[in-house]
Amino acid sequence: MRVVAIAAVADNRVIGSGDDMLWHLPEDFARFKKVTTGNTLIFGRRTHEQIGRTLPNRRVIVVTRDPDWADDGVEVAHSVEEALELAAETPDKVCYVGGGAQIYEAAWPYLTELDITVVHQSPEGAALFPPIVAREWTEVSREQRIGFDFVQYRPTPG
Repeated sequence: MRVVAIAAVADNRVIGSGDDMLWHLPEDFARFKKVTTGNTLIFGRRTHEQIGRTLPNRRVIVVTRDPDWADDGVEVAHSVEEALELAAETPDKVCYVGGGAQIYEAAWPYLTELDITVVHQSPEGAALFPPIVAREWTEVSREQRIGFDFVQYRPTPG
């Protein structure tokens, strides 16, 4: 099963600042919808709640420490490992990890790809994407846009 981190990441690695969206990139939203539709998405509870609704035509697994938390249209896991076990029930699908920061960090050892929208801004924010280290990840494609780039990474061989 492919396990892909998908994120919009500022030049300074910021991915979030509380409940506010840091940017509005319609092309990024459209691309996110296109690549994740029909696949599995793993979110942390706060990220899921910030989105405000269950995303249609995707299997959504929400990771939370709260044993009593539930929401319509999603499956609940209590760790990233448990979420990945659930996702592996449909191994022909791609499993996208959609954040937040703690979820990306916990999923890092299991990732097979990174699908990053690099946003050419440096906003303030406490939620950071893990560093993409060249000896661990190799850029395999980049589509440049005005103000942002779509960048894919694969593990560096060796």
